[in-house]
Amino acid sequence: MSEKKLFQFLEVPRPLPHELPVPVRVLGYDEIYGDFDPEEAATQAARCLDCGNPYCEWKCPVHNYIPNWLKLTEEGRIFEAAELMHATNPLPEICGRVCPHDRLCEGACTLQDGFGAVTIGSIESWVVDEAFRQGWRPELSAVAPSGRRVAVVGAGPGGLAVADRLLRAGVEAEVFDRHQEIGGLLTFGIPSFKLDKEVMRLRRRVLEEMGVQFNLGIEVGRDRSFESLLEDFDAVFMATGAYRAQASGLSGCELPGVQEALPFLIANGRHILQDECRSVPESYQDLQGQRVIVLGGGDTAMDCVRSAVRMGASRVHCVYRRDEANMPGSLREIANALAEGVEFLFQRQPLRILGKDHVEGVEVVETELIVHADGRTRPRNVTGTEGVLATDAVILAFGFHAEPPAWCAKLGIEVSEDGRVLVGHDGRLPQQTSHPRVFAGGDMVRGADLVVRAVYDGREAAASIVRGFERDGAPTAAGSAKDEDTPVG
Repeated sequence: MSEKKLFQFLEVPRPLPHELPVPVRVLGYDEIYGDFDPEEAATQAARCLDCGNPYCEWKCPVHNYIPNWLKLTEEGRIFEAAELMHATNPLPEICGRVCPHDRLCEGACTLQDGFGAVTIGSIESWVVDEAFRQGWRPELSAVAPSGRRVAVVGAGPGGLAVADRLLRAGVEAEVFDRHQEIGGLLTFGIPSFKLDKEVMRLRRRVLEEMGVQFNLGIEVGRDRSFESLLEDFDAVFMATGAYRAQASGLSGCELPGVQEALPFLIANGRHILQDECRSVPESYQDLQGQRVIVLGGGDTAMDCVRSAVRMGASRVHCVYRRDEANMPGSLREIANALAEGVEFLFQRQPLRILGKDHVEGVEVVETELIVHADGRTRPRNVTGTEGVLATDAVILAFGFHAEPPAWCAKLGIEVSEDGRVLVGHDGRLPQQTSHPRVFAGGDMVRGADLVVRAVYDGREAAASIVRGFERDGAPTAAGSAKDEDTPVG
């Protein structure tokens, strides 16, 4: 290894790909980061120290082989790098865009303190984009069909990941989703300035070329019974997400002009896409010229404030009860929101929402941060600091919970007290529910969580399903009657 390679990080700074100027990007929903060119990607990849114990891999929820594919990128071996990325992550170009890298792989990079972490996420998305542009596709020619069929309920990241892995193992995968496009919140929740929807359309084409069959605009439980899936398929994987808003406890939430974050983002996403899906009955709220307050400090709150800016709001405030250092959102997303004109009011606790026929304001109180015995910093209201923030619209971004589908109770599928489906307990396979032929993953198991962790669950569920089939012996003919108590494994 040359001396230049060893000390590349000293000679080359850490830039992100070309970034749209703020005055331009706030006018629309284009992705704000452009592409590296091949030389830039190779130069940035060469900054990797190739640590003997790569902390970036361990911090990554899917344990990507990061130093290995950075080396391939440095050498210009794009197809091999893309193949290696897919070995651990069925959706690398998506995770490269939406993961909070500063809290995961890049946050654990040895160069993070003092020199700037390797731009792992941007290289990841660029490599896959470039490989697709050059014609690369997953190689499945050696895969032998098993004769098994699996139904996947939900075309979000968990469902797409399990379908990819099942196809690679020779198992047919049919995906059912209530929306007219794949992706779930990847398509309808995450704004296009973070994830261009053409990325999702291309991933759909790739999956269809692999053999995944999508049944879109079909809501399981309404258009087709869950029981019929158990009759027609050898196993079922559920990934229906977490859409039940966490109760705020604030009076005034029923006022016109107050919205929950996910319905707001989904409605705006559909408005942009001119989508006519019938699955979620929400209404688009025009924020042109309005004063907007977003309550919350996570990545969903950042999506809301940045969307409100692009919708033409006259002023956008983010109200958070802790300080900036304790915000759960991605540091990069917070910085982007600040650059785009969002005003943050830290250490403010909302007390109630005010108004008569429409929201008019939010009463807040200042907080002080107290470190408790468990080391967790918690806010405490400071008496006498109450005040009112005038507003025309309020968006509640306090988080979302899983809500088990009705068929779970009917089939005896165990759930936790807070509505999450329980998997992997009492000797079951990873991601296996209490029904032996039903597996689950993503937010309906974890509660609202990261895209990459849903991808992990899908990957692991596919491995468990295949393992169960191998234990079970000869394939079951698709569509034949099955005893619902017959285990997959």
